Amino acid sequence: MSLFLGAGIALAGYFIGDGLKNWKNPSEKTFIDHFKRRGQSELIQEDTLHRFFGAPKQDTKELLQKYRDIPSIDVNGKTYFSRTSLRQWLAARKIRSD
Repeated sequence: MSLFLGAGIALAGYFIGDGLKNWKNPSEKTFIDHFKRRGQSELIQEDTLHRFFGAPKQDTKELLQKYRDIPSIDVNGKTYFSRTSLRQWLAARKIRSD
């Protein structure tokens, strides 16, 4: 019984401490968002951009042709897109992704 109580207190302390870490500047809206964004690089290659938008590759190609102002970075002949810049671009146009 005391083992379960101790484990519960330890877990509660961890979650409270983790929540207080970002008290002044929370970057995630929910606790689950914290785990969704871990392990994702900031830059997205053009051939995998459809995953960010959650759309088929062909639709993403048409989107890139239609909106030439999508923020991108060219490095060594490859085109990359910043997740942060894309989110800001989408928010400015009131388009939703994720």
